[in-house]
Amino acid sequence: MSFPRYESYKYSGVEWLGAVPRHWEVCALRRLLSVPLANGIFKKKDDFGDGVLLVNVFDVYQNDFKIKFEQLDRVKCSSDEAITYQVLPEDLFFVRSSLKQEGIAAVVVAGISAEEVVFECHLIRARPKQSTVNSRYCSYLLNSSIYRAKMIAKAKITTMTTIDQETILSTILPQPPKEEQQTIAAFLDRETVKIDALIAEQQRLIELLKEKRQSVISHAVTKGLNPNAPMKDSGIEWLGEVPKHWGVVPLRWFASCASGNGISIEQVETEADTKQLVPVIGGNGVMGYTNLVNVKHSILAVGRVGALCGNVHIVNPPAWVTDNALILDAAPNAFDLTYLASVLRSRNLNDIASKTAQPLITGTQVRDQRVPQPPLEEQSAIVNFLDRETAKLDTLTTEAKTAITLLQERRTALISAAVTGKIDVRGLVSAKTEVQAETVPC
Repeated sequence: MSFPRYESYKYSGVEWLGAVPRHWEVCALRRLLSVPLANGIFKKKDDFGDGVLLVNVFDVYQNDFKIKFEQLDRVKCSSDEAITYQVLPEDLFFVRSSLKQEGIAAVVVAGISAEEVVFECHLIRARPKQSTVNSRYCSYLLNSSIYRAKMIAKAKITTMTTIDQETILSTILPQPPKEEQQTIAAFLDRETVKIDALIAEQQRLIELLKEKRQSVISHAVTKGLNPNAPMKDSGIEWLGEVPKHWGVVPLRWFASCASGNGISIEQVETEADTKQLVPVIGGNGVMGYTNLVNVKHSILAVGRVGALCGNVHIVNPPAWVTDNALILDAAPNAFDLTYLASVLRSRNLNDIASKTAQPLITGTQVRDQRVPQPPLEEQSAIVNFLDRETAKLDTLTTEAKTAITLLQERRTALISAAVTGKIDVRGLVSAKTEVQAETVPC
C-alpha cells in the first residue's frame, strides 16, 4: 500500500533529516521538556524485591517500548526518593548505559499505574510538555532507525556503551502540531499491530514446520516407509513398535564410542585460511580450525558435557574432535551414518545425561543404547526419502523467514517515514482511534 505525501516541504536544516512538512517545526529535545533530565535511583542488591515498583533497563526492550507495570520488579526507597525518582504517565526513559552498543538511548514511554513507580540508575527520565508533545509519537520517533543510528554514533564506548544528558538534550527532532503527533502515533499503533500479527503468523508457521520436520524424521527412522509393514514391539519405551523385519540392537555390537582429544587454545584458529586447516568439532559443532587431525573417516560426534550434551553431528574427514564430544564410530556394513544420526537425534540423548550442575554423557551410556537396525538398503532409502521431504520443509521455512525479514523492514520503514513526515497519514485514522491511543494505559 502506498501513502500520500504532504503538499509542501521545507529543508529541516539538518542534513540527515532532510525535508520536513512545511508546517512542522524542528527543534532540540530540550525545548520540549517541562523539567530537566534526571538520572535514576541507585540501589544495592539487598534493596530489591519489596517496596515500590521499579522501571529498570531491561523493561525498555520489551513490549514494543511500553512499560508493563505488572511485570516490574520492586525496590525499597524513602518517601523523598519516591518523589525525586517518580514515574508519571507520558514520561520517557532513555537507556544511558548498555552492555550492547545497539541498546544505547532506546526509549520507553510510561502509561498509567495505580501504584508508585520509580526508575533506576541506568535510565534517564525526560518529562515532555504535555501541552505540545505526544509521548507515544516521541517514542516512535526516537526509536526509529534514523534516530537510533544517530544516537548510537554519538555514544561513548568503553567497557559499557554510555550516552550523556547533553547529547540527548541537543538531539534535533521534527515537531508536528500535537494533534498531528497524536494522529501519527495512532496510525503507527494500528499498522504495527497488523504487521506484528503477520510476523507472529510466520513465526508460528516456522515452529509448525520445525515440529513437522522432526515428526517426519522420527517416524521414518523408527517406523520405516511402508505403512503396511507388519510391526513388532521393540521393548523400548521411546521406540515403540518397529517393522517386524528390523533388528533392534545395542550400539556396542557395531560401534565404538570414546571421548575426543584435548586441544590447547593456541592450536585453534577462529577461521579457516590458506593453510588448509581442518574443523575443530566440540559438543555444539564447529568451534574453530586446526592443523591437527584425529578423524580420518566419517564418524558421529556426540556432545559429551554441558546443557546441550547429546547433540549429534556427522563429521567427515579430516577433522579434530575435542574432549567435549564423544567419537561414535559405527561399522559401515551395519549402519548408514546419516540414518544412525537421525535415529540418535530422535532418541534425544540428552535424556540419559547425568542430572547434575554439569550434565555428562559417557561413551558406555551411548554404546548401551538399543536402536532400530533396518537392512542397509532400507536405511539408504529412508535417508534419500528424508533428504527430499526435509528439503521441501526447509524451503517453506526459508520462505517464512524471508517473509519475516520483509515485514520487519516494512515496519521499520513505515515508522521512519511517518515520524519524519515523508508520508501524510492524516485522515487515515479516525478521531475515535486517536483518542483511544492517547488515553489507553500501558
